[in-house]
Amino acid sequence: MSEPVSPSVGWGVVHLFVKATALADADAIVAAVEKGATGDQQVICSAILGHKADGCVMALGPDWVQLRGLQTALQRAGLEIVDSYVSLTEVSEYAQGMPEHMLNARLYPQLPPEGKRAFCFYPMSKRREVGANWFRESYEDRERMMREHGASGRTFAGRIVQLITGSTGVDDYEWGVTLFGVNPDDLKTVVYKMRYDEASALYGEFGAFYAGYVVGPQEFAAELAG
Repeated sequence: MSEPVSPSVGWGVVHLFVKATALADADAIVAAVEKGATGDQQVICSAILGHKADGCVMALGPDWVQLRGLQTALQRAGLEIVDSYVSLTEVSEYAQGMPEHMLNARLYPQLPPEGKRAFCFYPMSKRREVGANWFRESYEDRERMMREHGASGRTFAGRIVQLITGSTGVDDYEWGVTLFGVNPDDLKTVVYKMRYDEASALYGEFGAFYAGYVVGPQEFAAELAG
């Protein structure tokens, strides 16, 4: 194992969207997930609905090398990675004054949250267009819009846990959004409601959505390898 490659603050995050091949091996899948979740690393498995993927393996922790090792192990277990997303846990520039325990929950989250098996992931960026260029707005205006956006999200406390991770410079969009909900319709409702906020309605650009439900390693392997 090579020397760790670690962020100076926070953790690395990778979402691996997979499909089973004829070589998928249930025991090898379980072993890959369990090894990937050693130390401070966390691995969350989800069964995905729809044609885009059969499953998602979300992994986060301090070492990119270990995250890459999980990716290799899943491929050797007979899973094809059909999409992926790389990001880093972060504290938004608009949230720097939050209490320390809330900052730590963003930088070092403990997942998955209990009682919230409904799962969704999507990437997003802020628009750069004439008349709607987020990065030409003043900090004061951006902070005001993000406070409104955050207030909308807080109305879903107890129903939704959201993790926003930064991906500027490490993937195609600027943020990855991972949602865990009590019910599938909670996922739909929170995204719908928050799109009316100015920060999203005028400036939000979204990538592909993946949705499903959280499962344990054994159930995940059974879903994909039988």
